[in-house]
Amino acid sequence: MSILDQLKQYTTIVADTGEIESIRKFMPQDATTNPSLLLKAVQKPEYKQLVAETIKSCDADPDSGIKPCLEWLMVRFAEEILSIIPGRVSVEIDASLSFDTENTIKAAERLLEQFNKRGVDTDRLLFKIASTWEGIRAAEQLEKQGVHCNLTLLFSYVQAAACADAGVTLISPFVGRILDWYKADRGVDHIPPEEDPGVQSVADIYNYFKKSGIQTEIMGASFRNSGQIRELAGCDLLTISPDLLKELSETEGSLERKLSPESARQSDVTPLHPDEKAFRWLLNENAMATEKLSEGIRKFNADWVKLADLILEQYR
Repeated sequence: MSILDQLKQYTTIVADTGEIESIRKFMPQDATTNPSLLLKAVQKPEYKQLVAETIKSCDADPDSGIKPCLEWLMVRFAEEILSIIPGRVSVEIDASLSFDTENTIKAAERLLEQFNKRGVDTDRLLFKIASTWEGIRAAEQLEKQGVHCNLTLLFSYVQAAACADAGVTLISPFVGRILDWYKADRGVDHIPPEEDPGVQSVADIYNYFKKSGIQTEIMGASFRNSGQIRELAGCDLLTISPDLLKELSETEGSLERKLSPESARQSDVTPLHPDEKAFRWLLNENAMATEKLSEGIRKFNADWVKLADLILEQYR
């Protein structure tokens, strides 16, 4: 049995891609998208017709610019993905709204309206929002309306704790980007998976949530190698790139479950319920989390702008 097949016994596998053919190949339970993944996908010849038809059908007011058409494109790709997978798809909210609670809510409601018009089961949608204080507050309000949220760009315990208090459906703690920061900070080329700070961050969050009975799901994300994935076997969900899914599917051997509710109950965890001041201070005190959160928002926004430029150049 492959490592991937064994992993599926403990963990829900999520495809970290906007490429529909990769999703068909690996048949994950769920899938997740973001502007960076969508930018890669729309430049491939096999998606040219879908993109052209979607942009042509976009009925946005000319004065509102290209952004509504990009949201419409996100809807169409998500709809295609949902026709393949049995589970949920995560749809990214515009990263430029990461510090704007009110307009984050409006963006999610706008996307939700488009999905409703197309007859999509909205229980199968997760709206991805950056784990800023403002983003978490937006997700808290959306969840009260029955809108499911995936809090992304999460690099710290305090972000996870605030998301849990807000009652969000799912969080995406990043692994690989934490590893990148610590490798640069320590001036090393390699950190073993069993000592990986990104892996440990997710494990700590998992143990806290399971020991405390928190219902928010944990989806490890942003992997740099298969060793990180093996170390998190048993996490609720793991979102994995096509390259690493391929590697895991072609690798035989034994996989040990590393995370479980039973082991979490024996762990030494510190409950945390931050208000806004505590959240901002503890995040500020974590240089890695502060830097990677800001960097992640900038990169997602930059790819959103590149996607807009590509659409304007090729399809409008």
